[in-house]
Amino acid sequence: MPTYDRLKGFRDFYPPEMAVRREVTDTLESVARRYGFREIDTPRLEPAEMWTDKSGDDIVDELYAFEDHGGRHVTLTPELTPTVARMYAARAQALSKPVKWVSTRPFWRYEAVQQGRFREFYQTNVDVFGSSEPTADAEVLATAADAMTELGLTAADFEFRVSHRDILGSLLRSFDADVDVRAAVRAVDKSEKVDEAEYLDLLHDAGLGFDQARQFDDLLGVADPAALDELTDFAPESDDLAAAVDNLRAVLAAADDFGVGEHCDLSLRTARGLDYYTGAVFECFDSTGEVARSVFGGGRYDDLIEQFGGQPTPAVGVAPGHATLGLLLERAGVAPEAAVETDYYVLQVGDTRPVAARIARDLRAAGNVVETDVSGRSFGAQLGYADTIDAETVVIVGEQDLANDEVTVKDMATGDETTTPVEGFPGDRDRPTYDDVA
Repeated sequence: MPTYDRLKGFRDFYPPEMAVRREVTDTLESVARRYGFREIDTPRLEPAEMWTDKSGDDIVDELYAFEDHGGRHVTLTPELTPTVARMYAARAQALSKPVKWVSTRPFWRYEAVQQGRFREFYQTNVDVFGSSEPTADAEVLATAADAMTELGLTAADFEFRVSHRDILGSLLRSFDADVDVRAAVRAVDKSEKVDEAEYLDLLHDAGLGFDQARQFDDLLGVADPAALDELTDFAPESDDLAAAVDNLRAVLAAADDFGVGEHCDLSLRTARGLDYYTGAVFECFDSTGEVARSVFGGGRYDDLIEQFGGQPTPAVGVAPGHATLGLLLERAGVAPEAAVETDYYVLQVGDTRPVAARIARDLRAAGNVVETDVSGRSFGAQLGYADTIDAETVVIVGEQDLANDEVTVKDMATGDETTTPVEGFPGDRDRPTYDDVA
């Protein structure tokens, strides 16, 4: 018989790994719900033009794109933002503003597989549509920060690097040069991934002279919000730069009020390479640097809804990546345990299925995780299986016990066991254990 290997860049999630993934997902989504974000789900397949129209046909090499049976050029979605922009534009008139959405789902990109980067990957996306206020940016950051602290991380474990795309663009346009702003911003986005000479070459290729490139990079070294005046002093005639600086200060001030300021560092070399970002942008990193890749990124994309046929609509969002977040949780020693828990195993001995099934039903109705034999195994085999699934309590339903109108309740941690009347088990108790019936 043939055997089939898993595709490179894709992962299997067995029950222990899935338990970890579920706990992380539930935490991210529950925090978002507390901020009023409503869950949505989206198609896994979209028209490829949603990406090629904005980024050119070269992006096809990064997509899982193909022609379907109807002759349509489609792709597995590589990210969520264009999809939610399409969804919002389709029903914008009927939606109460601001619109706050959250979703967790897989995405696909054909790219080199590295630590924390896979070809199929999972993200939780949190987006706000319809508010241009800095408080919307701050709320997105606060949602992410609260989720990370609820997962066990502290302020010493992660940092948000906050920047502003309009500051970068306004600075670049203030130079006496024919600058390709998009190319220059992409160069800034790569600045920490390449050496200085290559970085300056990229800025030069974008239209800056080498002296201008060094001057521009020096301006991006501002690390204190109070020092942002250095930028407006450099280009006092630029109203766009002044407005962008004011907006960034307002976002950072709102982040302070939302209790997330301790996580935020001004970092103008944080650019976010995607073209649709328009205002404040941010990325989250491991404070120790041990996890080199960003844990998540996000920012303003105020022009994107209009590009999908909607009315001009401000929008801001963030998307924690589960793979890199998992690496950070492991590095910090707070990763959820990869354990599958079972509250009860109902063990059958002899012709006792009707009673065993009734007890299992009652325990499940109270919200417990309950397993029972479905393989016709012996007493010893059932007890061994109960041990492998970490059952807390075993309820033994045997013919001899039933003859005495009893069942046996066994504590698997201590090995202690006792009998209790069968008609009173579990009774009105949600989770009776050995201690409750001994």
